[in-house]
Amino acid sequence: MKNKCSFKMVLYELRNINGNFMTHFFGIVFPNIMCLLLSKTVGSQVPDNVRQEVLTSITLSMSLVMPMAIMLLGYGALYSREVERGIPLRMRLFGYSEKSEITAKLIAHLIFLTIAFIIFSLVQMIAMDIPKPAFSSLICLILSLYLLGIIFLVIAHSFAQIFKKFSITFGVSMFLYFMIMMITGMMGIETEQLPQTLQKIAGMFPMTYVSNDFASFWQGGSYNFMPYIQSLLFLGAIAGILLLYSMHKNRRVI
Repeated sequence: MKNKCSFKMVLYELRNINGNFMTHFFGIVFPNIMCLLLSKTVGSQVPDNVRQEVLTSITLSMSLVMPMAIMLLGYGALYSREVERGIPLRMRLFGYSEKSEITAKLIAHLIFLTIAFIIFSLVQMIAMDIPKPAFSSLICLILSLYLLGIIFLVIAHSFAQIFKKFSITFGVSMFLYFMIMMITGMMGIETEQLPQTLQKIAGMFPMTYVSNDFASFWQGGSYNFMPYIQSLLFLGAIAGILLLYSMHKNRRVI
């Protein structure tokens, strides 16, 4: 009989996350530090009439670091180590299905992402001079973080299943992490300053629209969500293709 996802499994996965220094640093400490540093450097160089909008854009950009760090880097590092040590296979032998295991991991990482977002919000409310968001804008941001988190978890899971080694999985994930940060405007470089080819690539990632556009309707207003939704579907499709390939690569051959 297969063991289903349970509260104890979620707690077990939360303990695993809590023991991963990388997830704490890149998922909680790093975005807060980067947000404060960029607000002092970039924010102090802009005119007063656009300062709040720039600070809001910086805050939104750094909030995107959390799902990328927690899911892509953190989950990728944890799960690739487990795959390397044969832990998922042993879990199957003890009656835990892959579906229940992944469900527990997903729930645990979403809980950690929620905690990280709460901490981030409290720090920025205290330290940053940004306007209060409209309720609809806040919900849009939260949903975006969760959706991106799920997509990046699927990508990290697929990398671990494809490469089956921590070193390769972490190297590829870290490269993707910093590449996305650089071309989507999360490192202080505006997307418009990049070459045309990189601008087109950046337009395929949802993070570009959150970093550059969401500040314009932070306090309410209209926004054309179609390019953003298309980029979400594109990134989700990439994650799905990677997952299907990893499943095909690891299929049982009789």
